Amino acid sequence: MGASSSRQDGSEHVFAADTPVRFSQNVVDSLQTSSQTDSTRAKNIELQIQSRVTAELERLLESSSDSLKTASEAASHEEAQTQHASEQPSKRPFTNRMSEKLFGSDNSNTSKDKDKDLDRTHVSNEIEELRKKLSKRKQTTEMDKDVAHAKDAVVTCLRLNDRRPLDCWAEVERFKSEVGRLEKSFVDSQSA
Repeated sequence: MGASSSRQDGSEHVFAADTPVRFSQNVVDSLQTSSQTDSTRAKNIELQIQSRVTAELERLLESSSDSLKTASEAASHEEAQTQHASEQPSKRPFTNRMSEKLFGSDNSNTSKDKDKDLDRTHVSNEIEELRKKLSKRKQTTEMDKDVAHAKDAVVTCLRLNDRRPLDCWAEVERFKSEVGRLEKSFVDSQSA
């Protein structure tokens, strides 16, 4: 299977045609003297395609940058006019104003509502409220006595019955009930 090569050693291929085919001597000479192979032709075509794509991308980038430039100039011109008319600078970010210019001013009311939500005093008040809530929560650092006793009972039982851990089921159930009681009291204290 691998002992013989799949290509023949001769580089010439002779095809027998049913009808006689005649080429001019110039065509035959150019084909015989050409050093191009299929792979070099494919590479040349690929390079031509890449250069066309690159040129098209550069053209699109240039046109989009031009349109962005004109839109930003129009926005700055209109902003200057509205600023002179109202004598108050706009508090909306530049990106909101730019999106209004490009996509219409449908969302101008929603952007004003967002600006109100992001007001510095409003955010500070929310932070203070969260700090108060956190300070009200109890920081539990010590374990409940009943839970600690149940835990110690489980550990002691497992050490005594290291080959038979299923004999400690009663201690485990007591520990689960104590933890459940502690969880319930915690939930009740947080919801109240």
